[in-house]
Amino acid sequence: MNNLRLSRLVRTESSEIYLIWRNNERIGQVDIHYATGTIYATLLLEQDLAPEQEETLVSILDEDIVSSYLPRFEREDFVVHVFRAHEIGRYTDPSIDLEDMEGFDFEDDDEEER
Repeated sequence: MNNLRLSRLVRTESSEIYLIWRNNERIGQVDIHYATGTIYATLLLEQDLAPEQEETLVSILDEDIVSSYLPRFEREDFVVHVFRAHEIGRYTDPSIDLEDMEGFDFEDDDEEER
């Protein structure tokens, strides 16, 4: 896969999240979790890739990221679940107290009708 770039968003003691770019277009995200002996990944693709391209991408992730953490000969397995995804929103904790916001009713509308 030509012009592929990985940019790390988050790194903890046992996991990492990377955005996957081809040229200047985001094509997916991978969440990697390091467990004892086995490494698990969830690969979310925003574009359809041919099976050969998916395999190449998994190999790149293994070689460039996973093997630097735990080489193949030291681990039991590298398990990757691949999903087709489309981002529909982004949410973050607000910096204000939601109860102080006017105009928001957090009660369930169905309960009020009963």
